[in-house]
Amino acid sequence: MTGTFDFGSYRTGRRALGKAALGSLLASPALLGRKAWAQEVIKLGFNGDLSASPSAQSGRAAVVGIQAALEDLEKEGGVLGRRLSLTIRDDLSQPPKSIQNMSDLIDNEKVAAVLGPTNSGNALAWRHIPNQKRIPVMGCIGSATDITKPVRTGADNYMFRVGSVDRTQVVSLMAYAKKNPRTGKIGFLTETTGYGQGGLKDLQEVAEAQGLTAVASEKFNVNDTDMTSQLAKLRSAGVETALVWAQGTPIGQLMRSMDKIGYFPIVLTSWAADNLSFINASGPQLAEKPIFLRTVSEDRTPHQQAFFDRIRPRLDADSAFSFAVHGYDGTMLLARAMQQAGSTDGASVRAALEDLRGTLQGYAKTYERPFSKTEHEALTAADQRWTCWRNGKLAAFSDDVVAGLQPGDFKG
Repeated sequence: MTGTFDFGSYRTGRRALGKAALGSLLASPALLGRKAWAQEVIKLGFNGDLSASPSAQSGRAAVVGIQAALEDLEKEGGVLGRRLSLTIRDDLSQPPKSIQNMSDLIDNEKVAAVLGPTNSGNALAWRHIPNQKRIPVMGCIGSATDITKPVRTGADNYMFRVGSVDRTQVVSLMAYAKKNPRTGKIGFLTETTGYGQGGLKDLQEVAEAQGLTAVASEKFNVNDTDMTSQLAKLRSAGVETALVWAQGTPIGQLMRSMDKIGYFPIVLTSWAADNLSFINASGPQLAEKPIFLRTVSEDRTPHQQAFFDRIRPRLDADSAFSFAVHGYDGTMLLARAMQQAGSTDGASVRAALEDLRGTLQGYAKTYERPFSKTEHEALTAADQRWTCWRNGKLAAFSDDVVAGLQPGDFKG
């Protein structure tokens, strides 16, 4: 999927305005007196999966959020007196394609910043490119811990994120496991993608920090539909709590496999379980087994509800809302940084993001100096929300363990 989003258009499969239409628009008397506004468009890019993997729904939702932010920025007069447009590239969940898209957006489309990607493995495959070319990237979906780490100690880092972070989720889930008197023996189940194996690394390291030991660790492919052999090994090892790191569809297939052999340990899983692909694969009853974390609670604030009502017709499902929130907030933070820097120069925008002044009321939170030179994650452990599925819909989750968690429990 390749295209450009311009205000007033939602077509993402091609350029929203052709050259002839654009020329006609710029010739209109109302715009001739606004030369900078008309001629110097600030181009943003989106590079992520919109059609191929179980997480494509999240990519499409992020684009909806970015588009909503661009609508609001136009109402505010743009950024630096200039309008903004969005150039979209679908990476089909393929690292080589995602690398190609990133080079195209930066070198040919001359974007000022990029948002995305959908899949963590793709971000890890190309994050050296924006760092070399000094173009800020605002992650809004992929959650692998290493995405926002600098390429080397002390190096300028152009990778930022408004979204969940695997390490943050794992720390919280492991704290829950440690405090839960029903946990018993723990085991790991992870998919073999970069996302799954990055999560496994976090699971292993955080378990050690929390003083927990997994008695079994099994892997499965993202397209597997039968994980009974892996589950049998966990059951044989006496696992009573399974920590799962995978995308939505394979988590759903895992729940079906549990049902096949009648083995249901406590399931603590990645936030990919909020994806519609998960409940489509598992069915509504089995979907109620896992608990997980999100950055937007289903107990929405009035501010969040108003945004939800505005964009819901463009989303595939209610469950995709958090990714639209990340896309919106990330775009607004980029715009604020450009305004503060007085420039779209990549190095200047990066420096402004690392020292962003004032506050910004977003939809995930109100941001006040969300980044620094050494911290490029806007959302923290305090911004995580416990979630589950109930009656075919996402719901806020709480129990005595969640209620009893204290700041000192989050180690790792």
